[in-house]
Amino acid sequence: MRRIALAAALIAALSACQRQEAPAPTPAAEPAPVAEAMITKPEPPAMDAAFAARLDEVLAGPHRSDENKARDAFRHPRETLTFFGIAPGMTVLEVNLGGGWYTEILAPLLSGNGTLITAVVDPASIENEESRNRVANGNAQFREMLGGKIDVFGPVQVAEYDPRNPVLGLPGSVDMVVTFRNTHGWVRAGTAEAMYRAFFDVLKPGGVLGIEQHRAPAGGDPAEWAPKGYVPQEHVIALATAAGFVLEAESEINANPADTKDHPQGVWNLPPNLAGHETDEARARFAAIGESDRMTLRFRKPAG
Repeated sequence: MRRIALAAALIAALSACQRQEAPAPTPAAEPAPVAEAMITKPEPPAMDAAFAARLDEVLAGPHRSDENKARDAFRHPRETLTFFGIAPGMTVLEVNLGGGWYTEILAPLLSGNGTLITAVVDPASIENEESRNRVANGNAQFREMLGGKIDVFGPVQVAEYDPRNPVLGLPGSVDMVVTFRNTHGWVRAGTAEAMYRAFFDVLKPGGVLGIEQHRAPAGGDPAEWAPKGYVPQEHVIALATAAGFVLEAESEINANPADTKDHPQGVWNLPPNLAGHETDEARARFAAIGESDRMTLRFRKPAG
């Protein structure tokens, strides 16, 4: 019975992550500008000027759809990647990439000046046939997308892993691990501790873990909030520190005080999904809220 329950939790978490990245119309909200005061000390190292210019070129590139570019106002990719400390020549591992929203930024940014590895769930690790096929199809579509944009993305490695026993690469082989809006799925499936240990193992000493995650109210029960897509910030910090990381900095880059977090279908009621709304009025009301309130955290693996 325990095996069946774990499989069911994994299936639900995978489905939730897939719903999260579905495309939707551009929201009507006007996001607040990002203030430098939102970044907690210590500041990340200044980005190399040529690398920063390349990032701006990538963000404006024709390979990105108008819908994905519209998300920049809410997801702040330039500020987020700068906060994480991404730099030329890094080997970066992106874990659970959803629809590839960040992949289409990271891949061309690192092409010829670093390495991008993407980690996706191995379909063979899923017992339910329907979910196994869905994940396999999603992985195939992602590989097709990479192949179709090889001239822009350059070579991108794709590694498959078992969420119950994750191995994300050779120990100490990457400079940075990033994952965006995924921790709630792992908490829900009971695999969060294993995933954070895997992050620690694959990073080089001194390497960085960058986390962006929908934020539940402080003191909330992670088991209660994870099915809604949210996790308390203190719980994410506890997961990382238990794995051996040191919290280096916290940022409010992706905060949204307008997110009341009491939505019937959790975070998926908000953009970009706007799920479950039967009227235009309801869709407009939730679009005006904007994307979720999210924590942005930078952890470091001790160098010694």
